[in-house]
Amino acid sequence: MNRNVYFTDELQAIYDQTVTFVENEVVPHGALWEEAGKVPRDVLKRMGALGMFGLRIPESLGGVGLGAIASAAFAEGLGASTFGGFEATTLVHTDMASPHLVHSGDDDQLAEYLPGILTGETITAIAISEPDAGSDVAGVRTTAARDGDGWLINGAKTYITNGVYAELVIVAARTDHDNRYGLSMFLVDRDTEGFEVANKLDKTGWRCSDTAELTFTDCYVPDTKLLGTEHRGFYEVMKNFQNERLVLVCMGVGAAQRAIDMTLDYAQNRKAFGATLYDLGAIRQRLAMRQGELDAVRASMYHCAWLMEQGVDATKEVSGLKAFGAELVNQIMYDCVQFHGGMGYMTETAVERMSRDARILPIGGGATEVMLEEVAKRSYAS
Repeated sequence: MNRNVYFTDELQAIYDQTVTFVENEVVPHGALWEEAGKVPRDVLKRMGALGMFGLRIPESLGGVGLGAIASAAFAEGLGASTFGGFEATTLVHTDMASPHLVHSGDDDQLAEYLPGILTGETITAIAISEPDAGSDVAGVRTTAARDGDGWLINGAKTYITNGVYAELVIVAARTDHDNRYGLSMFLVDRDTEGFEVANKLDKTGWRCSDTAELTFTDCYVPDTKLLGTEHRGFYEVMKNFQNERLVLVCMGVGAAQRAIDMTLDYAQNRKAFGATLYDLGAIRQRLAMRQGELDAVRASMYHCAWLMEQGVDATKEVSGLKAFGAELVNQIMYDCVQFHGGMGYMTETAVERMSRDARILPIGGGATEVMLEEVAKRSYAS
């Protein structure tokens, strides 16, 4: 019986294939990737060969042509890996960066970059956040000034996932100084003169995900690298934000389910006070409550994905999902560490790592406080 009303056989197969892949290709090796601070490129290429990078790309462009529910299924399946950095590396490429090219790229840009994006030869990053601009996208200070038949980009970006090793970085820069929302998007290749990875950042979690500070010093890009319409970049960023927030929750839900399952297994086998931990009502009922809450978030996230596929403005629903879901995932991880006792505090235990990885979810893609404001201003009459 299909327990997810939004799943077709194809979507179920995507979820199952993803879970199988991470069990076989990620779980046994992820600890080494954490030490290296990088997901091996050959793993990403294998994902590309399996069609995982083309789920949302139209069939006319060589992809599978599915919608937001496919992204949700894929992201939830990735969450079973227990390595949030691997999940982030993948989803930034598939659902946060490359969609901008698909939505706004012209024929020449699509022909140049899309084949490599599909195969994993060209991994992408999206560079919006700056030292003084995160959730406030309109506060971007990096500039792009006209220079002959191109643009000179100057400024700095920070907290850029995939920023160290990506072949293609999609950069938001200010092109209209008289308009707070006057941003444009640019395609910047890794080897472009004036573009530099200034620092590979050291993080609490997502440790196998490369995260960078980037600098642009008179970084020249020709007009052919302008992505979409000049001065309309802010609106292009906003267009994909709901998808970004959706998949962040979905990967968290997949991870939280895995954490509950591991904790149940541990509690049913760990002896204490003449019985197992699971025989203690306080533990058994807390896990049951967390499972019920997680099931509710899962139902909500697939409903949000369905709304997005219907073309509905789901900003309120997705913002509420992101706020509540990301916080819940952290509560679940906290309890799972607690119920593992001292073992839960050891780095050899998966839930220890997963609890660190989960902490970024209420921050990245729009902080909880920002999400709640998005809900509030859509809930009450002015």
